[in-house]
Amino acid sequence: MVRQFYLNQATLLSVLVTDRSLQDTRTGHQARGAVGWLTRKAKETPVTTTTPGIPPRLGGQPRLAAGSWRLDPAQSHASFTAWFAGRPVRGRLPLTGGVLITEPIEDSTARLVARTSAVSTGSTVLDRLLTGPDFLDAGSFPEVTFRSERLAWVPAGWRAVGRLQVKNAEHELACQLDLQVGDPQAGDGPRIAITSSWVIDSRWVTSHWIPALSRHIVMTCSSSLEPDM
Repeated sequence: MVRQFYLNQATLLSVLVTDRSLQDTRTGHQARGAVGWLTRKAKETPVTTTTPGIPPRLGGQPRLAAGSWRLDPAQSHASFTAWFAGRPVRGRLPLTGGVLITEPIEDSTARLVARTSAVSTGSTVLDRLLTGPDFLDAGSFPEVTFRSERLAWVPAGWRAVGRLQVKNAEHELACQLDLQVGDPQAGDGPRIAITSSWVIDSRWVTSHWIPALSRHIVMTCSSSLEPDM
């Protein structure tokens, strides 16, 4: 079981840091080295600004204002695609949680929460199956959570490394981030849109051996953040 964990972690980190395909797997030792490289890279990357009064930029992206932000549940969700018997199965779950942006920004933290009983695929039968004891077991485990531990800027953009809790187990996970800062002059107030992309192992969701179910499940979390007053 430990070997499988390190293999998955290594695959994720190699994809996120070097943009290599999921076929390029690494050893557990190299995976742990990649985590350290993410952290070191964040500390070594220079931050510059050319316009007075504008927050410093990193890699062409604006710095975010320090403070506490919460997810707007009406505009935040997690979507997933799993392949079963060669066909895609798509679904989504509502997201809640919060983000604490600090200075330096690399020390910022986030917590995302998805309610397992609210999974929606467009099929009542499939929804009942996924929330049942053979998969997410929503009755015993009402939430799936992600807690970020490291934030780093790499040549390909922002990356976060943290822990995903599914049922009674935690898994180290890396994800790609895309940040967009809203325009306060639009009359909506300050807002941040964060899209995170990751790949999880289907064995984290079900312990049953299902030959037709693909090993990798692709997930995208779309989060709309507003100041937590």
